[in-house]
Amino acid sequence: MKDKFSYLPPDKRKKILLICDDIRVHSGIATVAREIVIQTCQHFNWVNIAGAVQHPEKGQKLDLSQDTNTNSGITDSSVSLYPVDGYGDSAIIRQLIQIEKPDAIMLITDPRYFVWLFSIENEIRKQIPITYLNIWDDYPAPLYNKPYYEACDLLMGISKQTVNINKIVLGDKAQSKMVKYVPHGLNHNIFKPIFETSQEYKEVENMKRRVFGKFDPEFVVFFNSRNIRRKQIPDTLMAFRLFLDSLPEEQAKKCALMLHTEYVSEHGTDLPAVIELLFGEKYSNNVYFTNMRCTPQEMALLYNISDVQILLTSNEGWGLSLTEAILCGKPIIANTTGGMQDQMRFEFEDGSWIDFDENFPSNHRGTIKKHGKWAFPVYPTSRSMVGSPPTPYIFDDRCEAEDAAQRILEVYNMGKEERQERGLAGREWAISDEAGFTSEHQAKRVIENFDELFNTWTPREKFEFIDVNTSPKRILQHKLIY
Repeated sequence: MKDKFSYLPPDKRKKILLICDDIRVHSGIATVAREIVIQTCQHFNWVNIAGAVQHPEKGQKLDLSQDTNTNSGITDSSVSLYPVDGYGDSAIIRQLIQIEKPDAIMLITDPRYFVWLFSIENEIRKQIPITYLNIWDDYPAPLYNKPYYEACDLLMGISKQTVNINKIVLGDKAQSKMVKYVPHGLNHNIFKPIFETSQEYKEVENMKRRVFGKFDPEFVVFFNSRNIRRKQIPDTLMAFRLFLDSLPEEQAKKCALMLHTEYVSEHGTDLPAVIELLFGEKYSNNVYFTNMRCTPQEMALLYNISDVQILLTSNEGWGLSLTEAILCGKPIIANTTGGMQDQMRFEFEDGSWIDFDENFPSNHRGTIKKHGKWAFPVYPTSRSMVGSPPTPYIFDDRCEAEDAAQRILEVYNMGKEERQERGLAGREWAISDEAGFTSEHQAKRVIENFDELFNTWTPREKFEFIDVNTSPKRILQHKLIY
């Protein structure tokens, strides 16, 4: 947080080389990285190796300090950006270590994008530590990630499940690492409830007309995510259709499903075709797309014209749209898997927030039913193991559309006042010190973790002895049934 305790003069700040998406774009990774940079620029200097598929500014160096000053409220930030294709390579990282002389490297996103960097970790960690804001979608604990986790000095797990996975995979080596919980944080002054008495309410009304035209729905279910297979959008559509079928015709006509996603994607499906199949002429005015590019402020307006956010992803590391919805004071309907469990605040009998270990790695089976009043969990009824050569195994947790339809009906029947009361309770918790799903809380955790790392880190040994005759087997380290 920007206070006298975290502010350091520019020449006293450590410099962090951040490798992730270009922090100027609107991907989930870039959004989180940008918030970290803006909220910690008074304590660290930042250099972003800014990834893109084919970056149009590749080869340049850009100074973002003035823009960062404007957004952060300070006057002396130091933030620069090197656009690259992909996330760079070993030649680029060696060059920038020499030019920028960073004090640490920070990575964000799937470890497979950084295999080139992990392969030279013994060279890098003799000079500076490697840190990783990491996430993993589901169990079994990915033992194939062990070399990547071992190559890091600080692992910041975005979800409680990820922290547990880091520890299980590392085994005894977890004792020599910093493994911390750093959940996603967003700007709660942008993602906030907007009431009829609010100054911005006219913008909400304008957005409502922009999306629905002359139609004025009384109940809106909102889906906001990419059109990819694991997001289970066809199941979401089927759940909404079943929900409509459970209502009298006149009530059904006043409900809408709003989809903020691509119409068609080779990584997902042809959604207009699914809608035509499921809704036909009877429900032809009940489904709406908002696939326009939106600023965070415009996204907040979309959440504020909805009544509930739904996300039935079959494996999900976090689910950023749920965080945005909760901060906007909206209830959530979510599959019980991955980091979505954190946001529903399942709790033990003593009232403490759920946590995981090798004996209880997930609440997938609904072992614990008590949760935050803003959450309407759907429990998976099918768990299959899928995989690919780079990621040989991972669970795919699938819930049934019928169960999700019942949750939508439950939210619908409670009425507007109770929905609002529950949603606001979710926001109050999300901005509290316990959850801390805000940019400020996220920044505070990052600062604390890096400061601890810099105070305790020792360079990697020049060499180590490895007994290849006793190489450990990659055998399951936690319960399969829980």
